[in-house]
Formats: sequence, C-alpha cells, structure tokens
Amino acid sequence: MEDKVELVETNNLTRKQNIILYFFIYAFLGWILETAFCILTTGTFTKRGFLYGPICPIYGFGAILLIESLKNIKTNTVGKFFVGMIAFTIFEYVVSVVLESLFGLRWWDYTGQPFNFQGRVSLSFSIVWGILGVIFVEKIHPFITKVIEKKIVLISNKKKIIILYSFVFITIIDFICSVVKYVNI
Repeated sequence: MEDKVELVETNNLTRKQNIILYFFIYAFLGWILETAFCILTTGTFTKRGFLYGPICPIYGFGAILLIESLKNIKTNTVGKFFVGMIAFTIFEYVVSVVLESLFGLRWWDYTGQPFNFQGRVSLSFSIVWGILGVIFVEKIHPFITKVIEKKIVLISNKKKIIILYSFVFITIIDFICSVVKYVNI
C-alpha cells in the first residue's frame, strides 16, 4: 500500500489549529495505550506520564512527528515501518535525556531488556514503535481523520476554537503544576 500521510485540513481550522487538535487526540490515545499496557503488565492502574491529566504528550508529539515525517514521502508499509521505528526511537531517546536532565527522573527504563542503549531505548520497543507507526498511519490516522471530518462540522468554528484553546490553557496549567511537583521532589 503506497500512499501519503498528512494532516487533513477540511474542518475550517488553520494548519496550526489542526496540529493542536491531532496532538490532543493522539496524546489522549497514548495515555490510554500506556495505561492499558501498565494494567496488562502489572495488574494495577498506574498513573502514566508526566502530566496530571489523561494525556501523554510524547504520543501527541510523536504522532505529529510521524505525520510530518511522512507527509511528502510516498512509501510502502516497510518504509513506514522504518520511518516510524527510527523517528520514534530517536524521539524517545531525546525525551528521556531531556526529562532526566531537567528533573533527575526517568519515566521509563529498558535496562533489563536486551539490546538497549543506556536504558533509554531498546530494540524490542523500537520494533514495537515501527509496528505501531504502520498501524497508526495506515489505520488509526485515516480513521480519526474521517471521524473529525464528519463530527467537527457539527460544531461552529467559534466553539471549535474555544474548545481547542481551552485544552491548550488547561494543559499549560497542568504542565506548570507538574513541573513544580517534579522540581520540588
């Protein structure tokens, strides 16, 4: 399957507003994925992520990174796998370094896994990121785009912008509170 991936701009929002919309959708879906993974592997509900709210920004940024990485590239499934694997692995490594340097904490540690690098990334998760990248660009993103195209037209432009920037404002407050929490540890 050879096709391009892009942020569809069919809902009267600017490109920047569309990026913000997709960021929040995928950050929330990432939080669900992280929470489900934690429940399946530990048997308990554990708060995942840096923020208090139900979003994992790394997934929102990662999704936008993947969409933007592939938007001008026509590629097949194997190409999408490698772009996803490489982009997410580099991104995961950089985020790990930044979070640890800012807060002295690690939100994940792959030290016990074979073929890990500094415990920040591992081959097994890099492969998972590649697989998830393919599923994301071939199934999830097209589905989410169709839902947005159908549902968002039901909301006035003014309400869309108010809702979108309310999420931004709440997330900024959450970010500030989270930074204060982790700096004061």
